[in-house]
This record gives sequence, structure tokens and C-alpha cells, in this order.
Amino acid sequence: MAQVPESEPRIYGYLRVTCGVADHVLCAAFTVFIAVLARPGSSLFSWHPFLMTLAFSFFMTEAILIFSPVASPIRKFPHKTKGCYHWVLQCLCMVSAGLGLAAISYNKHVNDKPHFSTWHGLTGLLTACGTALQSAGGAPLIYHSLAKGWSLSKLKRYHAASGLVVYLLGSASLVLGMCSLWFTASVRGAGWYLAAACPVLSALVIMNQVTSAYMAKKALRP
Repeated sequence: MAQVPESEPRIYGYLRVTCGVADHVLCAAFTVFIAVLARPGSSLFSWHPFLMTLAFSFFMTEAILIFSPVASPIRKFPHKTKGCYHWVLQCLCMVSAGLGLAAISYNKHVNDKPHFSTWHGLTGLLTACGTALQSAGGAPLIYHSLAKGWSLSKLKRYHAASGLVVYLLGSASLVLGMCSLWFTASVRGAGWYLAAACPVLSALVIMNQVTSAYMAKKALRP
């Protein structure tokens, strides 16, 4: 059972625990939902929504929740160990996003359609590139010898801030993808709003986790 920090009201603490645990369930359920809807392997295109959702809804969310003080499945592990798990999950996210990007690019090439001609496509490309940079930028935080001349505390702050921006871009890309003809042909009405709420709610939980962590650190300074 996750522990509520003593420095905050119990109700707020329990709410954070509930939201964190719910986010684990939400990102997994949403990924399974898209997998069932896309049926990966049924066509070349089918790999795109599945792999992108796996990358940005599951792997990236879990990579950040690793550091949650209340909802991390390994919250009692040393910070260095959490960092290693985080980096592995981010690498899996990058590989999954790369394959998803390759699938849609080749599908458009085969069908002679324009590449990155929609907001969804442009946001997805920007998110994939940002994910690759984030994974590379996190290496000095694990291998400190690569960060000579740099303040590790500042690098962590920049990495967290830029990572949050990439995560929000990924969430926006998922929502924009649900505006596509492929998705709206199968999911309409209340079902569409419920599906769209998944990445939005996850983004709110992650945003609260990241901003709270660095606001707390700032408050502790004299």
C-alpha cells in the first residue's frame, strides 16, 4: 500500500495515491482498447495506432510513474535503480514509436498519400523526435561521467521539464489521432469522449507529479 506523505493533508494525499494507481490502470486499459480496435497484424496501417499508443500511453506513462512517490511499483528502490528502469522504459517507448512511425510512413508511401500533412502527423513526428532526444539526454543522469562541467541538479530539472513537454505532445497526438476517419468510423458519441479522456486524464496526473516534485524541492530551499 502506497504511503501518504506526512507533509500534506491526508485527503489530498489519498487523492494523489488514487490518481496515481488509477493512471496505471488507465494507460494499460487504453492501450488494450486500441489494440483490440486496431487488431495489429490485420494490415500494415494497423501497427501504427497500436505501436504509437503502446509507446506514448503505456511505456512513457509508466516510465514517469516510476518516480511517483505514492504510486511507483518500485518506490522503495534506490533512485539510481529507478533511473535505470525509467531509461529502459523510455528506450522501449522510442523503439515502439519508431516502428509505429515507420509503419505509417511506408503505408502512405505504398498508397501514394502525403506524409505529415495533418496536425496529428506533425505532432506525432515532433513527439517521436523529442522522445529520442529525451532518451539520449537522460544518459548523463545515469552515467555521470558524461555530465562533466554540468550541474546534475540542473540537468535533472531540464530533463524533467522537457520530458513533461514531450509527454504532453504525445498525449495531444493521441487525442488528435482519435479525430481521424479510422477512429471515428468505429468509435462515436460517448465512447469517443471516454476514449479521449484517457490520455487527457493521464496527462493531468503526470503534470501534477512532475510539477509537485520540483515545487516541493524549491520550497525546501532556504
